[in-house]
Amino acid sequence: MAGISLVLFLILGIFVRIKRPKKLKIEKFVRDWQELQLFCKDKTTWPDALSAADELLDKALKRRKFKGKSMGERLVSAQRTLTNNDGVWYAHNLCKKVIEKPATRLREADVKSALIGFRQALKDIGALPNGESKDA
Repeated sequence: MAGISLVLFLILGIFVRIKRPKKLKIEKFVRDWQELQLFCKDKTTWPDALSAADELLDKALKRRKFKGKSMGERLVSAQRTLTNNDGVWYAHNLCKKVIEKPATRLREADVKSALIGFRQALKDIGALPNGESKDA
């Protein structure tokens, strides 16, 4: 009987370990965020900044095991965790628009707003520290 209990306990432990969200390597996400900020210096690379931020957030959502086949589905899964859900959706949709129509003209205010939305989402899910002072 004790042997069966031990086996069940081990199986349960393995299952919990697999399903538990992974701890994010904040240093890596901070480094990636700082690299994508370099795209903000020139208007021609603003789409690259948006795309990199969108990919970084998706990577963090996957690592934290938010459910969904697409980033949109993962954002829906994470919406209770996000403090600025509208800002994240604005950012994600702007990124999708730029990818679908590369000729889209971007305004500085829109890019800033989107990057602020992405950054806040990354903070909310623990990929960036909350005390980060680097602006978008």
